[in-house]
Amino acid sequence: MHETYTLTEVRVDNYRTKTLIFDRQMLVQPGQFVMVWLPEIDEKPYSVAGGDPLALTVVAVGPFSEQLHRLQVGDRVWIRGPFGHGFRLPDSESSRRLLLVGGGYGVAPLHFLARKAIAAGHRVEICIGARTEQDILLSDEFVREGVAVRVATEDGSRGATGLITPVVDEAIHAETPDAVYGCGPNPMLSAVAVLSEAHGLPYQLSWEAHMRCGIGLCGACEVHELEAEGWLACLDGPVASSSIA
Repeated sequence: MHETYTLTEVRVDNYRTKTLIFDRQMLVQPGQFVMVWLPEIDEKPYSVAGGDPLALTVVAVGPFSEQLHRLQVGDRVWIRGPFGHGFRLPDSESSRRLLLVGGGYGVAPLHFLARKAIAAGHRVEICIGARTEQDILLSDEFVREGVAVRVATEDGSRGATGLITPVVDEAIHAETPDAVYGCGPNPMLSAVAVLSEAHGLPYQLSWEAHMRCGIGLCGACEVHELEAEGWLACLDGPVASSSIA
C-alpha cells in the first residue's frame, strides 16, 4: 500500500545526483529499499539514504529518475515499503572497526549505515570508488561524520588511479577491520567478497539487480553472481552475508 510523502528539501550531491528529503520518517534499516511511484509515469525501487526523515538519493540515469530530479519542495510522491533485508551492525556492547566499500551511487546507503554505526559506538572507514572526481558521492559528508575516507577514481582525477579493490586491500593491511560492508556494482562486490574471504573477514554486500514487483513474484531480480540459485535481491536481499558474518 502506497503512502504519500511531501518533498521538503532537495540537496544537490553532484552534477547528476540529488538527495530528496521528505516530511515524514520511515522505520527502515540501511540497505533496505522502497518502491517510489509517480502516478501515470512509473514505479521504481530506490535504496534508502536516511530514515528520519526519509531520504532518497537519486542519480539521473533515465526518464523516471530525471522526473524525480524535476520535483520541487512541496511536491508529493507515493512510496511503499520498506522491503528486503538490510545491513546488520555488530553487537554494540563493544566498539568494532567497520570497513565500508562503495562504488558509484552505492555509496548513498552506506552513508546511512555509517551514521547508524557511529551512533552505536563503532569506528568506520570507507573506500569510495568512482569513474571521475565529479562522480564521487558524499565524501565530505563522511568526513564530517568522523569517517576516514579513501578514494579511487578510474581516471586518476582524485585519489588512487583505477578500481577500488587495491585500495580496499591497502585499508585491510593498514588496520584489519572486524567486518566489511559493500554496496555498488556487482563486479566490485564480487571482488570485495574474494578479498574479504582471502583475509578471513566477515562481510555483508548489497547486490544490484533489476527489480520490478519488489516482493519476489516476478523473479526479475535474481542475482546470478551468488552460488545460491534463485536468490532474489528484493526478497532474499538486497544484502547477502558471508557464512562467517
